[in-house]
Amino acid sequence: MPDLLDTAVGLSLGLLAIAIVLAFVRLARGPSLPDRVVALDLIAATVVAASVLLALGTGLAVFIDVALAIALVTFLGTVALARAIEREGES
Repeated sequence: MPDLLDTAVGLSLGLLAIAIVLAFVRLARGPSLPDRVVALDLIAATVVAASVLLALGTGLAVFIDVALAIALVTFLGTVALARAIEREGES
């Protein structure tokens, strides 16, 4: 059964890597600042998912801590960027 788990984790990590590449393309191309913010948030969420998958695949709980830290920092960053975009629109 562990072979099936390793295969599933490997396949999932590969698909997440593709998602990160596609989100990075959106981040680079834009066209607007909100599009870039959403792409950056998607990249961070995908990295969190990859960290959880690594924790599942390796059995190391430290990856869960990393995922939580990234999720919290990303949330705060997204809120800060949203407020900055809102202020920019008021000017």
